[in-house]
Amino acid sequence: MGAEENGYFTEENSVDVVISRNGGAKSERLKVIMEVVTRKLHEAVKELEPTQEEWMDAILFLTRTGHTCTDWRQEFILLSDVLGVSMLVDAINNRKPTGASESTVLGPFHVADAPELPMGANICLDHKGEDMVIGGRILGTDGEPVANAALDVWQANDEGFYDVQQQGIQPDFNLRGVFRTGEDGRYWFRAVKPKYYPIPDDGPVGQMLGALGRHPYRPAHLHYIIKAAGFETLVTHIFDPNDPYIHSDAVFGVKESLLAEFKLTEDPARARELGFEGKFWQVEHDFVLAPAKS
Repeated sequence: MGAEENGYFTEENSVDVVISRNGGAKSERLKVIMEVVTRKLHEAVKELEPTQEEWMDAILFLTRTGHTCTDWRQEFILLSDVLGVSMLVDAINNRKPTGASESTVLGPFHVADAPELPMGANICLDHKGEDMVIGGRILGTDGEPVANAALDVWQANDEGFYDVQQQGIQPDFNLRGVFRTGEDGRYWFRAVKPKYYPIPDDGPVGQMLGALGRHPYRPAHLHYIIKAAGFETLVTHIFDPNDPYIHSDAVFGVKESLLAEFKLTEDPARARELGFEGKFWQVEHDFVLAPAKS
């Protein structure tokens, strides 16, 4: 009887021996998942041949990652983000029909129950930053406008911080709001030009990025969750294509179709209509929703 048949573990049969113990798994999906994970992990170890000290370093890194997690910070999600796994899972689960807008990661700073505001409202409550007006249409893949679509929008301020990161400094729900389209599918609101910002880099994931020579920055963007009856919910961003980090987003969230034109505008009459002083930024970007799956 060989080592594989009697269940003894060897370097050569390691995968087969481990997965043979999973025959009593309570779900077939779990069994398949663990077979794949075990196979890939053993393949990596056999290719890398880590020393015992290196393997302990890996275990301690994961331990520190877990210890860094709190009620408001999820370091393991951050690890998934910077390894590109979050975006890969998003891509697999959000394959879109031709013409539909692409999704990207939700991010950690969404806040439920932001106030619903009248179309055109200014979501910047502290009036700090460079004025900006954002507009566009919500359409179906047939090109028809989508009425009564709810747009939940949020963004960082001109210093790269979200309101929840600066409680007591920024007003609650600063740079957040929910808007609802009319029959024409059009939306517009006022805000300020966002700025690039770093993901939390004071923990083990940030230390890993530093060791790899990678920066922690995300390029400037605005977040959207768009919901409408009969359509799939869209979680996405729009990005400033001229941002210095547009080609090196720390979490790989940039897609070419999500680049919007941020146009600096000098139009005194229009500025007065919008309640702005001097120059302002204009962004026009349409979103196309995929029909709900039956």
